[in-house]
This record gives sequence, structure tokens and C-alpha cells, in this order.
Amino acid sequence: MKVSDYIIEFLLDKKIDKSFGYIGGAIAHLYHSIDKYNEMELINCIHEQGAGFAAEGYARVTGKSGVAFATSGPGATNLITPIGSCYFDSVPMLFITGQVNTYEYKYDKPVRQIGFQETDIVSIVRPITKYAVMIDKIKNIRYEMEKAYFLSQNGRKGPVLVDIPMDIQRGDIDVESSKSFFDSHEYQELQFENDHGTFMKVVHLLNSSSRPIILIGAGVRLSGAQNELLEFLKKYNIPCVYSLMGKDCVDDSYKHNFGLIGAYGNRYGNLALANSDLILVLGSRLDSRQTGTSLDTFAREAKIIQVDIDKNELGSKIEVDVKLNQDIKYFLQKLKHEKLNIDISLWLNKLQTYKDKFSSLLSIDRSVKIPNKIVSQISAYLEDEVVSVDVGQHQMWTAQSLNVKKNQRVLFSGGMGAMGFALPSAMGACIATNHRTVVIAGDGGIQMNIQELEIIKRRNLPIKIFVLNNKNLGMVRQFQELYFDKKYLGTLDDYSVPNLVEVANAYGIKARSINDLKTIDDELRDIFASDEPELINIILEETMTTVEPKLIVNKPIEDMYPFLDKEELKSLMIIDSILD
Repeated sequence: MKVSDYIIEFLLDKKIDKSFGYIGGAIAHLYHSIDKYNEMELINCIHEQGAGFAAEGYARVTGKSGVAFATSGPGATNLITPIGSCYFDSVPMLFITGQVNTYEYKYDKPVRQIGFQETDIVSIVRPITKYAVMIDKIKNIRYEMEKAYFLSQNGRKGPVLVDIPMDIQRGDIDVESSKSFFDSHEYQELQFENDHGTFMKVVHLLNSSSRPIILIGAGVRLSGAQNELLEFLKKYNIPCVYSLMGKDCVDDSYKHNFGLIGAYGNRYGNLALANSDLILVLGSRLDSRQTGTSLDTFAREAKIIQVDIDKNELGSKIEVDVKLNQDIKYFLQKLKHEKLNIDISLWLNKLQTYKDKFSSLLSIDRSVKIPNKIVSQISAYLEDEVVSVDVGQHQMWTAQSLNVKKNQRVLFSGGMGAMGFALPSAMGACIATNHRTVVIAGDGGIQMNIQELEIIKRRNLPIKIFVLNNKNLGMVRQFQELYFDKKYLGTLDDYSVPNLVEVANAYGIKARSINDLKTIDDELRDIFASDEPELINIILEETMTTVEPKLIVNKPIEDMYPFLDKEELKSLMIIDSILD
């Protein structure tokens, strides 16, 4: 069997029937093999970065390992950003790149390059993959493909890269006589800690807590534990908050969901976390975006329990009281069999006063936060559509104010924070679900992979693309206002936005601008009346858009800007205040 045929059959055997890529000479054998198999659909994108993000969106929604193909040299290096995105956000991915013939590859020769477009992509991406390998012997193909796929899915999920020279692709393989990874000493299912004493300490702390809260991270979704979590929350009426990546793990119909926490969290969410006496952290790494930079003031009267599939994350960012290296789903299934005695009615009443007082749609002076209101209005027209969100101010408005429905997915580029993520990842999600999908982007991010509009038109994908357009890079502009003397180079100065409606029309995509925000409900009703792909350019004021509340450097998480009156904040606190 031809090696390139074997690789496609290998993917199909893993129930992967969609792949994404951009053709080039060093990957042509694999493309030719894809063309032989009706079961495998390839979505040929316009840029390798777009292909990588599209495959990532597909993987996030299906749970399967996404697949992205690229040629050697610039094709492979264009995948670096989506590779990093998948690595930081634990998304299972197979990146398959073509390479020059083995007899053209420099190996250890002290020259820069021998073959045309020869690039050592394996060395470049090794720090941001779970595994990266160039297969330069046909006898190793089966072993390396099995190993790479296994590692993408086992334990903490993530990306792998397999680099295949052209002469290997076109060679012949005898699969049956080839060595299997699963027969090797390397193959070992990840084992988790089963420390009964530590687990019972968790149970004891839950029983003795009067102000517990659960902090939901991406690990809940990655372990498929959403149902187990919701069952546990409802059984004991335990309040929860979430990190950015945990937003869609519990929908907003759960009455004790107290929203986003951290640097751009909902004020009521941060107050809830700050005043708790026990935080059960499920699948979150507790980075400074969640805790703030003042670590000694973070939840200073709370015991912290951290449960994570990655033992290296336990206590790595902040000191925690109990560390448990377990899969979240396994942990919650085990916790289900314990009888807990939790009476927290007074705590829940206090948390509800926070939520009633500090709506995500209103500033502390009770003025409407227009961008947040727009996001809320969009969400009112959604049911179970996947929402793919880009990076910038709009990401935080969405995290604060999008009302997540049952079974709805919200895709964020978290650890990498890659502008240009939303449009192609929405394509992958749309193709995976065969269902209408929504993009929420800014004017900066939408331009980074705007070329993928051509795929949306070519395939008539039902994607509604909302651009919150303030004609500047608002998130960094907000930093410049706070920390850089209002010098706006790169955000307002020497930055511009084209006519996005005309750009979309040039791709054959229907588009409209909304200038009068009073008409937005009527516009949304018309937009969602069909599944026709459309770009909606929502015009915002250039310099008036801010994300608030915002945690300022070296402030405790409960003391967010715009600042509350000191006496008012003290009155809201259960624990001792440490205001300046």
C-alpha cells in the first residue's frame, strides 16, 4: 500500500472524516490520496493558519483529533500559531506536514538548507507540541502515526506534528509487518493519583465549609464532565464561577452561576470568589488573569483545592491547600458517592445580592455598557449555535455578557490569545456540526484571517459574522490609556479599517452595517431569519469602548476599576477588607 494511502486510511479508522489544509508540492501525494477516498472530506483553505484554526474548531466541538495538512517550509511555519493555540488550550490535533525528500534533507550537515523549502519544522514546534517527529523510514510510519494519535488524546490532550518527506509519502508500506506502537514498552495509559486520604480531605473541607464555591476551568469540558458537574451543583446548590475557558461548561440557567472571574471578570463573580472560605478548582491553572498579580491577597481566607489532569499545574501558579492529580470526570463520579452535609443558604443569599447589584450590562454609575448590551442582545437570538470569539475587547464583553444556553459551545483562544482565531475556527465548528454558527470578532482580528471568507462563500456555510467595529485595537488602546500616557501608536495611530461590507461583498458574502444601535433588535430578527452567511458590521464609538470592570495591577480581585466607594466595598465584604 502507498504510504500516503495508509495515512488516510489510518485517519478514517479513527473516525476522522474531515481534514483541513492548503496544498503544496511537498504534500501533494497526501492530497492525491485524499482524493481517492470518498469518506474523507478535505476543506482546502486559503492560508495554512486558517486551516489550522479551522481544524482546531472542528476538534474543540467534536472531541476528535483535528487534522491539518500543510506543505514544507512556509506552509509548515504558517501552522505555528494554531499549533501553539492547541497546545496551550489542550486541544487534540494532528498536524501533518510534507517535507523535502530524505536525500535532499540536510540532517546534521553544517549548512542552512539543501532542498527547496526545506525547514526543520520538528525542532521549531517541539516546545509547543506533545510530540513532534519527522518520519524518514517507511518501517516507522505505523509506529509513529499510532504514537502521535495516542498522545494527542491521552491524558492532557494536545497537538502533535508528523513531518513526512515526499519520498516516504510515495513509498510502499506493508502494514501487517510494520511495528505497532501499542506493542511497545512506550505505550502506557496515563495513570492518575488515587490517594484516598487526599480525596477524603476534600470531602471533609466541603462538609466543614460555610462559603464554598467551585471555580470551573477548561478541564471540565476536556474531560467531558459537564453533566457530572451540573448534577453535583444542583444536588447541593453549590455556587460556581468560571474562568474564560470554563464559560460554556455550565449554562446560565443554573441559578447559582456567578459568572466570569479574574482580570476582566464580572464584579459579582470576583466578589463571590474573594469572600469564599473554600474554592474547589476544577481543571484550571489559576494563572494571573484569574488571581490578579497580588497573589497574597487572592481569596485570602479560603482553603483552595485544585484538581487537575496535569500534575505539573498543581500549585504551580499559587499556593494551594490540597492538590489532586485526577481527571475531572473521574473525580466528580467518585464524589457523587459521598454523602455531603452542606448548608449554605446564607452564603447563597449574599451572592445573589452581589449579582443583583452589579449587572454585567451596567457600569457602577448605572449607565448602560453598550458593547455588553449588544452581546446580550445577540445571545437572545441564539439557541444552541456554536459561538466562536476572537481576541480583544469583544472577547471580554462576550465572556461577561453572553447568555450561554443548554448544550451551547463558546470557543475562545485562551492561552495563545490569537487574533484571527474566530472566523476559521467557526468554519471548522460549522462543518463539524452542520449547523448555523456565529462569529463575534473585532475589526482587528477579523482582518487577520479575512481571506477565509472565500471558503464560507464557496461552501455556503451558515455562519453569521458579527464585527464589533470601533476602528481601533481597543484592548491595547485601553492599556495605553492606563499605563502609557495615552500614546496610541499602533492602536489608533497608523491603524485603519477598510470598508468591511464592501470587502465581504467582494467575496460574494452578504453584508450590512448597523450604525443606529436603537435598531439592533429589528436587524437581529432579520439576520437570524435565515441561515444565509452574512457579515454584520456593528459600528461603535472609537475611543469610548472599554472593558469594565477591570482589575488593575497589584489590586485584590474584589477591588476592580472603576473603583467602588471604599465604604461601599467594605460593606459588601464578608472577610476583612484590605483597601488602601
